[in-house]
Amino acid sequence: MVRRAENGADMMDRERSKQIGALAAIWPFIRPYRLLLTAAIVALVLTASVSLVLPMAVRRVVDNFSVEDGTILDQYFLAAIGVAGLLAIGTGVRYLLVSWLGERVVADLRKAVFGRVIGMSPVFFERNMTGEILSRVTTDTTLILSVIGSSISIALRNLLIFVGGIVLMLFTSAKLTGMVLLLVPLVIVPILVLSRKLRRLSKENQDWIANSSGNASEALLNVQTVQAFTHEEPSRAAFNTVTEKSYGVARHRVSVRALMTIIVIFLVFTGIVSVLWIGARDVRADVMSAGTLIQFVIYSVMVAGAVAALSEIWGELQRAAGASERLVELLQTEDELLDPDEPVALPSPVQGRISFEDVSFTYPTRPDAPALDGFRLTIEPGETVALVGPSGAGKTTVIQLIQRFYDPQAGRITLDGVALDDMARQDFRRALALVPQEPVIFAASARDNIRFGRTDASDAEVEAAARTASAHGFIAALPDGYDSYLGERGVMLSGGQKQRIAIARAILRDAPVLLLDEATSALDAESERAVQDAVDALAKERTTVIVAHRLATVKKADRIIVLDGGRVVAEGTHDSLVTEGGLYARLARLQFTDGEAA
Repeated sequence: MVRRAENGADMMDRERSKQIGALAAIWPFIRPYRLLLTAAIVALVLTASVSLVLPMAVRRVVDNFSVEDGTILDQYFLAAIGVAGLLAIGTGVRYLLVSWLGERVVADLRKAVFGRVIGMSPVFFERNMTGEILSRVTTDTTLILSVIGSSISIALRNLLIFVGGIVLMLFTSAKLTGMVLLLVPLVIVPILVLSRKLRRLSKENQDWIANSSGNASEALLNVQTVQAFTHEEPSRAAFNTVTEKSYGVARHRVSVRALMTIIVIFLVFTGIVSVLWIGARDVRADVMSAGTLIQFVIYSVMVAGAVAALSEIWGELQRAAGASERLVELLQTEDELLDPDEPVALPSPVQGRISFEDVSFTYPTRPDAPALDGFRLTIEPGETVALVGPSGAGKTTVIQLIQRFYDPQAGRITLDGVALDDMARQDFRRALALVPQEPVIFAASARDNIRFGRTDASDAEVEAAARTASAHGFIAALPDGYDSYLGERGVMLSGGQKQRIAIARAILRDAPVLLLDEATSALDAESERAVQDAVDALAKERTTVIVAHRLATVKKADRIIVLDGGRVVAEGTHDSLVTEGGLYARLARLQFTDGEAA
């Protein structure tokens, strides 16, 4: 967590938004809804046009105050009310359409980002914190929702009012309009100067928000470890540091934006007052009517308001441009692992023959520490092979490579004679069932957690798998039985109960290849014996790879592979390896002497 705070500076150095055109990256998500977009634009043009008609109605009313026939004046007032009604209806329809469009586009964007990220290999998650990714999916998409559902619509409306207002000002009084246009450079220059700094600060602010989210996510996901080691204060300090950095950048961004707003509004309205002063003199000299001056003033106020609104919305657009860059960065991230363009089909039926051919592998984050070095191993169909050895010997790495979570730097791995990287990952992973060392329990019911192994399984099949894994008893005792909610990460279950849920999930999968990574490590002696019997029965019809530290759980394996330093140092049955001496015999002597079952 502290490391993330230190790395905040690195986040600030990422490529920043060079222009507002970065928002064009979300156009592919808008394109499918062109009809809705067109309708929204029509409503927007209508409301802007009606707004520009109102000053003309006001002029007619003012210039006809002295007309003796009151009917004409009444008609002008009724016309003004009718224009206001059109404006209200058009504004409501515009809001409805752009809000629908914004919600729809952002929903599609969130689905696209999540769909992309969920399929990324573990290398991606080693380099990107989950909390930061979630920040992009939530905070950044919320910014884009604000832009599509509000800011862009308001910006376009004000742009139309600005352009239309300038044109109608020319028709109303070319002299006064020329004076107003002389003031435009005074307004544009500070916008251009300050907006560049505002864009940089907006991107930096979003990066720090994501960093803060990642920091909090890491601490909360491991809250028991944090509390067990009384690390609450350092965790709070790390989070506070990142949050204060985010606040500092946000305060700077808000200050720059406020300064820009002050300058623009002051210059605009100072100009309006000056022009009004000159116009008043023209009215006194009978050069123009009072109604014409009022019409011009209203248009001037509308144009000034449009400029002020555009200057404020510009900052929102820049923040959204930074957010869209970050989302597109996720969507365009290339995975370290790719399926071939023309994948080879896995032979059917799957036999389960696994072969490692001179495989060498180092983890991307530990390039100087080989996990496997010239590793060779062939597991025959239906064979149960146990991998044992000290921590760091490469046992779990073998399990991960079989699932192609990584690709080796040298050598190749095959399933039924076909290299894993020649097949689609989804294809051959369907032939695998995994029980990990740290069981994963989802925030769902017990039934849904087991059915995760095979989503089309019936309730009877789910229950049968639970019975085989010795999980039926404690599940049935839960308040709602199989429909009981297990809580986030299975907080309602003990470690052994979580493991049995994971084993039931693998049993339900009914795959030809079974991978057990310390599958019984969290079980008590009674449960371990029951589950071990279930695993033994299950393994008879499958290729089974077992990773274990407790040698008592692998004594019945057809073959035991002893690993050390990423290499095979011995192999054989339990009895032959004990007789042979060496690393396995030493491990067996240590464990069994300490009282573990022989």
